[in-house]
Formats: sequence, structure tokens, C-alpha cells
Amino acid sequence: MIYLYVAFSFIFGLIIGSFINCLIWRLHEKEGLWNRSYCPKCKHKISWYDNVPVLSFIFLLGKCRNCKEKISYQYPLIELLTAILFAVAFLIQFPISNFSLSEGSSTGGQFLISDLLFLFRNFFIISVMIVIFIYDLRWYLILDIITLPACLVVFIVNLMLGFEWQNLLISGIIGGSFFLFQFVVSRGRWIGGGDIRLGLLMGFALGWPYILVAIFLAYFMGAIISVGLVAGGKKKWGSKIPLGIFLSTAAIITLFWGDEILNWYLGFILAY
Repeated sequence: MIYLYVAFSFIFGLIIGSFINCLIWRLHEKEGLWNRSYCPKCKHKISWYDNVPVLSFIFLLGKCRNCKEKISYQYPLIELLTAILFAVAFLIQFPISNFSLSEGSSTGGQFLISDLLFLFRNFFIISVMIVIFIYDLRWYLILDIITLPACLVVFIVNLMLGFEWQNLLISGIIGGSFFLFQFVVSRGRWIGGGDIRLGLLMGFALGWPYILVAIFLAYFMGAIISVGLVAGGKKKWGSKIPLGIFLSTAAIITLFWGDEILNWYLGFILAY
């Protein structure tokens, strides 16, 4: 039975991934979400059977049916990435080892409402972080229209899940202030204002002390990749690299394995 649930999470992730692609493009073009999708090149309206996640891309050989313009690989990749992350989120929330094949779940055939709320909260955070990752990667911008509503949603849902508001508030202040300090000191040269709001969102989403884990991971990954890009001649020292791609990635990793990372780090420190 668990494999059916994992498959459902995967398919749901494909659908949300398709929506994410649509949302990113509509935000960039400042268009409404309720209009039908169209080819950016020829403006031809896309039929529903050409808009099936991943499969349509394969059947169309990666080209628009009307004008034969190539379709960006971003579309199937984001759909697959979202689907995989949703499936992983389910398996972390409901491990196979705790799942009885003879029952619906480890809770005697029923999922607790709190568990499902926790899962869908994670789906929401994953989706938001993917939007931030792609938008910042392509246009070096983190949109307040994404981060600010997400802050409100995540804060409220976490309160419903039993998080202490003091913990969330402290974590949010730490996440936002960390980047606000850099913004003020550098007068906006090191980071943008969007990173401040993203830090606030990460704090509300992860709580204390996991916000520290995410920030450390983000800068660790950023340092390694930046050095690699410079060494490979892709970037020069001082070149801009969108910080949001590392922060969003670190947020998802911490969401999944924050406890393991924190315990490993504390064990490493205490060993010395």
C-alpha cells in the first residue's frame, strides 16, 4: 500500500511541478495565472494533451507542435524534481520501516491529520523553494510576492502543528537579521533585499536551531561551487552568484535531514 501512496505523491509532484513552471513564467511576464498556456515563440494556445507533465515533452520530442520551436528542458526537469522531492518528503514523513503492509499505515490503517498537515506543509515549502531557486537562477531576483505570503502561510501552519511562536519568531528574526546586517554593511552590494525576506521565510519554516543549519549549508555549498566556477573559468572573483539558489537548496535539505546534520555536527564538535 505504501508504494501506492509514494506513487500518488510522485504524480502530485508532477502536477505541482507543471504549475510551478507556469507560475514562474507568468510572474516574469506579469500575466495572470488563469489564462491558458501558450508557446512563448508563436503564441499558439497549448492543448491539454500537450500539457501533460513530462510525457508531452517526450511525445513532442521537446518541440512545440505548432511552430517546432524547442521547449526548454527546464519544464520536464522541474516537474521531475518536484515529483522526486514530494516522494522523498512522503517517505521521510512515513518511513517504510514503520509501515505495515497489512495496514494502511503505522497508525493502524489511518494517517493522523497532523501527519498529513505536516506532509502538505513540506510540499508547500518545497514548491516555494523551487520557485525561488529557478527565478533567482534565471533573473537574479527573489520576489516578495512569493516570500511574504509564504511567510504568513508557513508561520500559521507551524503554529497549528504545535511549534512555539517564540521559537518561530526568534528563528525568523535571526534568519532575516543575518542578511539585513550584510545588506546594510555592504549597502546592498553583497546581497539583495529579497535575501532578507527569504531568510525570514526560512526561519519561520525551519525554526530554531535549524535556521543556523540551513544558513551554514547555504554558504558552504556557495563557497564550494563559487570556487569551482572560478577554477573552471566560468566566473571571476567578485562576480555575482545568486544566493537564493543556495539558500533554497539548503532549506530543503535541512527540512529533510536537519536533525541528522545537527546531531552529526554536535557530535563532531563534542568529540574534540
